[in-house]
Amino acid sequence: MTEDVRNITAALASITEHWQPHRLTNINDYDVKVVKIQGEFVWHSHPETDELFLVLAGELTIQLRDRDITLGPNDIYVVPKGIEHCPKAKGEVHALLIEPVGTVNTGNTGGNMTAELRELN
Repeated sequence: MTEDVRNITAALASITEHWQPHRLTNINDYDVKVVKIQGEFVWHSHPETDELFLVLAGELTIQLRDRDITLGPNDIYVVPKGIEHCPKAKGEVHALLIEPVGTVNTGNTGGNMTAELRELN
């Protein structure tokens, strides 16, 4: 993708919308994305891939059908492929995601929260 050094803090500062992932970089066939999260997302799954969440700031709850996973700064969790989940945050959360190239944020659900991956300026 790029040989430029990327700064996560600067990348997040440039994002103005919640639930709008931006590609920070990529490695092999994976995108490394940064996103600001607030409120509740949609229930969805990714039938073909796991999804890694790393919380950089704030508190994120990943709702699963049988329990909730709560992540704070520097906590990491991998949602296994095919597991239905719904992220939510009362306050603003800054997160880093790692997913295969082409992974849609709403997985197999679609809908009005589906966001095209954006490139950072």
